[in-house]
Amino acid sequence: MTEIGPLAWPPGPISTERLVLRESEARDRTTFIELLASPEVHTYLGGPRPREELEREMPGVPERRPGSFVVELEGAMVGLILLRRATEHHRPVAVGKVDLGYLFLPRVWGSGYATEACAAALGWFDGVLPGEPVVLTTQTANAASMRLAAKLGFTEVERFQAWDAEQWLGLRSPVAPST
Repeated sequence: MTEIGPLAWPPGPISTERLVLRESEARDRTTFIELLASPEVHTYLGGPRPREELEREMPGVPERRPGSFVVELEGAMVGLILLRRATEHHRPVAVGKVDLGYLFLPRVWGSGYATEACAAALGWFDGVLPGEPVVLTTQTANAASMRLAAKLGFTEVERFQAWDAEQWLGLRSPVAPST
């Protein structure tokens, strides 16, 4: 996916009740590798990448691009939020819209951190690009992601077959700019 636009990046850290969303740092490299190599995290994402390959290819400060937030809990990275423009590799209805993606370590699943972090990232996004719609795609078999999409206000646009599974594409209507 491409960048989300001409934004001042990075924003200052975004604090929620329990989390901090911030730009990645060198200390996050190990957690990035853990996220990308985790079979549990990648159950619905086509499978994990080999740890050895990630160790070799991961830069010292990973994923430092506009729209990429490290999610920190008690001083340590526990997840990643991505806001990227969907490209021609996505469904036609999604192209040009911003796509929300997220990965969290299995040890923090079920604690509401994904909802809290995604809501904070979307709140930031609405403030810097008001009126922009956001899409989210997940496998229909991923019940947790389906629940998260509903909590965040995404509504179904279409279902389709890809990667040997039924996929769900949702749209979050743009928040109107305040006057």
